[in-house]
Amino acid sequence: MNIGTILAFVFGLFLLYIIGMLLVIPIKLILKLIANGIIGGILLLIFNLIGGLIGLKLIINPLTAIIAGLLGIPGVILLLIMQNIL
Repeated sequence: MNIGTILAFVFGLFLLYIIGMLLVIPIKLILKLIANGIIGGILLLIFNLIGGLIGLKLIINPLTAIIAGLLGIPGVILLLIMQNIL
């Protein structure tokens, strides 16, 4: 094996590593968004069940679901603050 073959092999491994990292980062982001969406939706339902007893209620529509899904727990708190201010 000459030095050109070894350098080509190392360069190919480096490119594989870069491509792999570019594919892994979006998967992590998608999994995080899915987890936030599930937590936000469950929190909206729990808040409506418990908040209904004391007179607090968040209407569940596509916009509130998107906000709670993207932001998770802080999103539900934001929705509650926005509802009380507006």
